Amino acid sequence: MSREERPGEIYLEFRPIGQQVKVTAIDAATGFEVSVFGPASAAQEDLKRIAVRKLRRRLEQEALTAQNRPDPTLY
Repeated sequence: MSREERPGEIYLEFRPIGQQVKVTAIDAATGFEVSVFGPASAAQEDLKRIAVRKLRRRLEQEALTAQNRPDPTLY
C-alpha cells in the first residue's frame, strides 16, 4: 500500500472542545491547513463540508497570489 499523497487528498481532524467541535482540514500536497468551529450537535458531514470548502478557497487564493509574485530567482 502506497503512502504517497494523491492530488486533492485532504486530511480531516475532528476535535471536541467543550460544546464545540474544531475541524481541521489539511491539504496533503501542500500542507496548507484551515480550521472551523461548530456546535457539537452539528452533523459531522456539515462541518466536514464547510472545512473542505474553506480549504479549497484558501488554495485558490494561494494560487492567485503565486501568479502575481515575481520569480525570486530572477534579478
